Parts: sequence; C-alpha cells; structure tokens
Amino acid sequence: MPIARLIVRRRGWVALAWGAALVTLAPQARHVTDVLEAGARVEGSESVAVERMLSGPLASAYAHFAILVITGAPPPTTAEGAALLRRIVKPLNSTAGVSGTLSWINRPDTLFLPAQGSGTFVVVGLAADPASADRLIPPLRALTEGLSAKLHADYPGLTLRWTGQSPLNVDLRRISGSDVRHAELRALPLTLGLLLLGFGALTAALLPVICGTVAITIALGAAAFFARVLPLSMLLQSVVTMLGLGLGVDYALLMVSRFREALAKGDDPDTAAETATRHAGRTILLSAATVALGLVVMLTVPRSDMRAIAVGGLLVVVASSLLATTLLPGLLAWCGPRIDWGRIRRPDIRKPGPDRWRRWGNLVTRHPWTALAMGTLPLLLLASQATRLRTGQPRGEWLPASMESIRALDDLTAMGRRGLIRIVHVVLELPPGGSIRRSSGWRALSQLAQALEADPRVARVRSVAGLAREAGMGRSAFGFLPDSLLRGLVTPDGRLARLEILPSESATSEELDALVRELRSTGATHTGVPGARVLVGGGPAFNVDYHDAVAGRFRSMASVVVVTTLLALFAGFRSILVPVKAVLLNLLSVASAFGALTVVFQNGHGGRLFGVVEPVGAVYASIPVIVFCIVFGLSMDYEVFLMSRVMEARRRGRNDREAIVEALGTTGRVITSAAAIMLVVFAAFTLGDFLLIKMLGFALAVAVLLDATVVRMVIGPALLQLAGRWNWWPSSPGRAAAGDHGETP
Repeated sequence: MPIARLIVRRRGWVALAWGAALVTLAPQARHVTDVLEAGARVEGSESVAVERMLSGPLASAYAHFAILVITGAPPPTTAEGAALLRRIVKPLNSTAGVSGTLSWINRPDTLFLPAQGSGTFVVVGLAADPASADRLIPPLRALTEGLSAKLHADYPGLTLRWTGQSPLNVDLRRISGSDVRHAELRALPLTLGLLLLGFGALTAALLPVICGTVAITIALGAAAFFARVLPLSMLLQSVVTMLGLGLGVDYALLMVSRFREALAKGDDPDTAAETATRHAGRTILLSAATVALGLVVMLTVPRSDMRAIAVGGLLVVVASSLLATTLLPGLLAWCGPRIDWGRIRRPDIRKPGPDRWRRWGNLVTRHPWTALAMGTLPLLLLASQATRLRTGQPRGEWLPASMESIRALDDLTAMGRRGLIRIVHVVLELPPGGSIRRSSGWRALSQLAQALEADPRVARVRSVAGLAREAGMGRSAFGFLPDSLLRGLVTPDGRLARLEILPSESATSEELDALVRELRSTGATHTGVPGARVLVGGGPAFNVDYHDAVAGRFRSMASVVVVTTLLALFAGFRSILVPVKAVLLNLLSVASAFGALTVVFQNGHGGRLFGVVEPVGAVYASIPVIVFCIVFGLSMDYEVFLMSRVMEARRRGRNDREAIVEALGTTGRVITSAAAIMLVVFAAFTLGDFLLIKMLGFALAVAVLLDATVVRMVIGPALLQLAGRWNWWPSSPGRAAAGDHGETP
C-alpha cells in the first residue's frame, strides 16, 4: 500500500500516536526553562579548563560567588553602618549553600568602599558548581527581601540587590521565558489573521496554527529530556518557538492548500488527502531536509548555545514536517468539505492561479534585463554594507534593565566597582617538579604578578605573592599564612597558582580581550621559567573563546552548507545552472540581511524602532552563523517550490517563458503567504528585551522578506528567462523534470 494511502487509511492510529507523544511531552515543555542553561560554554577551550581548575585543585570558598549590593545605608566605616552590615551578613552565613562572606567587617579593604558615590557590597561564596549555584539564588533573594522589609522602618532608602553570574543566569531564564510568551502572543493572532485572509475560512486557518503550536510543544518537551544529559542553552526556547511558528504553520499551509485544490477538482476527502500527502508531502520533507542541513552543520561548533540552537531547531523541524505529513492528512480527511467551515469570503485559492501573478510573470519575462537590474542593484547595495559587519561584544547595556541583577550592576557601576563581575583568573602552571614554594617558582609568580600590576588595564591583582608582600614577608609567608587564605590561590604541591585580576573601571571590553590574548601568547615569558604555562579564564577570557570558536569556523561551515546544497539540488533537478543560480541567490539574500543588520544595529540607523537607542558597534559573533545556516535552508524552500512548478510545466510541453509564467501564477500566492507568516513570527521577536534575539529576529525577517519577494519573484524568474534552454544543461528539460522528486502544493 502506498505510504500516502497508508497514512490516510490508518489516521486513527496516527492521531493516537501523536496524542500520546503530546501527553507525554507537554508537561516537560512547561518546565523546560528549569533545565536550560542561561550561560554558554566553549567545550575544550582554555576558559573552561580554568573553570574546572577552580572547581578542582584550586577550589575555594569563593571560587563561585554572588555579590549583594547595598545602597541607602550608612557607610560601613561608621559604627552604625558596621552594625547594620553585621545584621545583614549574619543570616547569610547561616544559609544553606553559602560557603562564606567577604565584606568590610571581615577585612577593612578600600575595595569595599565606593570609589565614587555611596554604598558597599558583600561577596557571598556559593558552595556549588556553576550549574547548581543558580539554584541558591532564589532562597538568598527571599532572605534579603525579608531583611529589607524588617529594616525599612529604620532605613527607608535601603536596597539589597544581587548580581554576579548566578543572579544574572536566574534573571535571564525568567526574562527569556517571558519574552518567548509575549512573542507568541504577538505572532499568533497576526498569523491567524493572515491565514484567514488567504484561506477565507476559519477551519482552514486554524489547522496550521494548531500544527505549529503542537510542534513547538513536542520539540520543547523532547529538548527538556535532552537537557538533562546534554547541557543546552536557554536560546533553544526562542529558536524553537521562532521556527515552530514559522515552519510548522508554513508546512501545514502547503498541505491544506493542496488538499483544498484536490477537493475543488471533485476528489472525495480521502483521495484529496492522499493526493496532498503524495505531492505536498514530498515538498515538505525536501524543504525540511534543506533546513536541517544547516542546523546539522551548526552542531560542529563547540559551544553549548550553538549546540542548543541546532538541537532545538532539528527537533522542531522534524516535528513540524512529520506533523504536516502524517497527522494533518488524517485531520483533513476527517474534515472533508468542512475545511471551509467558518467561511468569511468565497475562497479563490482553488483557482489555478491568481491572474495578478500571471500578469506579473508576463511582465518579468518580457523585460528580463530591466527586472534583473531593478531587483539586483538595490540588493547589491544593501549587501555591500555586510563588508563592514563587525563581530564582538556590543557596546552599551544590552541586557534588560528590568532585571534585578542589572539594577545591582548599575549600583556597582555608580560605586566604581563594576570590575568585580569582570574578574580575570590567571593560572600559573609550573613544569613537572616545579613549585611556588621553591625560590624559582616564587620568583616566577612574583614577576608575573608585578607585570600584571603595572598594566594600566588592571586595577589590582590578588595572589599569594601579593598577600605575602602585604604582610611584609616573602616566600616564608607559607609558614605563617592560614590555609583558609591560601586555599584557591595555590595547590598543596605548589605547582599551580592563581592570580585574580580586577580590571580597571575604564578598561573597555576590547581592551580586556586584548589583555587575555596577550597573556595567553606571552604571559609565560614574564615568569622566566622554561616550560611554565599561563592559562587565562573568567568572563573576558570566555568572550575571547566564544568569538574565536565561531568566527574561526564560519567560512568552513558556510562552504559545507553551500557544497552540500549544490549537490542535493543537482540530484533533484539534473541541472548545473539551476543549483548554481539558487545558491548564488541564497547568498545574495543572506548578504543583504547582514547588510541590513550592519546599518540598523551596528551603525544605529533606525535602531530606535527596535528599542536600541544608540549604535551597538558590533554584532554577536554567533548571529552570522545562525542566520546563514537557517536562512540558507528557508530560502531554498521557495526555490524548490518555484522550480518544481517550472519543471512540471516544461514536462507538459510548455516553453520556458510559458512555464515561468505558469509557475509564478500557481506558487506566487503560496510563497508570499508563507513568507508573510514567517515575517510576522520573526518580527515579533524583535520587540523583546534581549539584544541577541532582536538581532536574530530582525536578520531572519529581512532575509525572508527579500528572498520571497525580490529574489524569487523578480531576480530568479528573470535569470531563468535569460538562460533559456541552458537552465537544463546537461540534461534536456524533459529528463530534468522527470528527475524531480516532488511538487509544490
């Protein structure tokens, strides 16, 4: 029995299987944010190696910490301020999971006094690994909220706010989930409205929306299972929702369109569903394969957030395509003529093709050179801006200002102590047999510390050598300093020593990146010990590793996607020129999207429309990779839709011009409707609070808009007309068409 008939005839069992999957995975999907990581890591990088040392041989009570920022209180240098600080610190020390606290009352260090303004802070050690430390923040916040309420009568201006890596992670998870929900609420009504306009009937419009939401739920539920064994970033949730609403709705739209056409020709519901599955189903699976190809390539990047995007994207692409090709045909067969229930107007989707698209096809094919010039020149101008695209850390405040951790960070900045969350960890590793406790090792550590202290980008350096110098001692300090003070700064055998760098407040992100690179390349020369190594970790080091892991792989990843796409299209169309044209047009779409990203976000022209008040100066290094891998697959969908219809018409004996006009007439509505839905979905994410998601949504929306309109409706048909019979070389048009693996709806 053909698979299309089997799917329709066994629709009850298919629906039961999908229902079981939904019941199993929906509860997991609701709690997916609890198991997703807020941060990211670069597997195998130096920053990760240092992080593991801080949890292993160089572990200390403050290897992982949060900062409680106190404002509106008397200075801790006064008796009243010191007493208040003790009232705040005492319950913190007795809280489960807190390994210790550091503040003015432990050590009257000027670091705990503001360089400007007023306020102080407490460094709170978290006795857990980075992943588990996040769970300690909610009870700590509850504790300080209770303290603040008790102290409010005596100190009405008192604020207690948490910041640091773990509080930032907790807030990012909460805001990210809220952003996704709001984006869904913005996109779903508009998507339903577009479908109502296209289909003219409520049932036909609802089915794609239902398929999209079910695909998202199943993908998120499956991702929750994966996240328990494989660390995945919270970016997964945004990407799954984006692609689920876009692809899930689009694939279902194609299937519903083909089903209604078959009904209009007089087929009974079962036959119409089989026809839709046989023809539209092949196109959907081919389309899903092209999108999945780019996502699979992303798995090669050794970064947890890129892996999360790839895993989430693959899950939702598989769910969307399988829902549209297995569950939906059965639902359509059950609906039958009731697919037009809730009609708001007489649908014209059943007609062979709107006359306006045929007229447009005639215009383009009669004046191909004019169409090519008018379509290509503006896109080339926009794409030229992509050459100015800079990747790196954006300038300014790019995290949501509503987060408590960001408000606390602002308080630290006002005190002149923002460097506390940009600490750089430097680990000196001596060669086998070496030890800091010996004169050569001690000299190596001292020289490295002195070189760092002399750097204008460094405010202060904490090390065993520095502690000994403050005590007026040298290497003999090992016999006097308590183990609690040495722990985390030097290993018992003395082979590893850690230096903690507090950056200068005036140091920019670019300057800290440069410092990390310099230390990694020449840091060991300061020690004077052959074979010694200097390893660098911490936030600035992670930023360097993050950038290098992606930027260094972009060209190779893009090459793999381009070559494999060329091979797949050659196998499908039995032509050389058609695949080459398709890939070049895809590259034009992607370059134009990069150009728009440069103009709007990097240079700031029109950025206020998306909540970006000033130019950010750079784009996250991950954005070009993500956009390229996703857009290349999405853009290829429209090429397959159009070219399949052209070849179908050629197979029926039409000449090239007639085939192009007919293809535009039959696919113009489908392509523009599908693109409009994706545009609405991607644009909904530009209104959130996260700059990275704004950039991603904007770039995807621009790419889809340009590709589905100018590229596929103007440039592509013009090139087809100009190439004529060379489109099908080395095969004849008839043989090329026979090699086609599917049709568009």
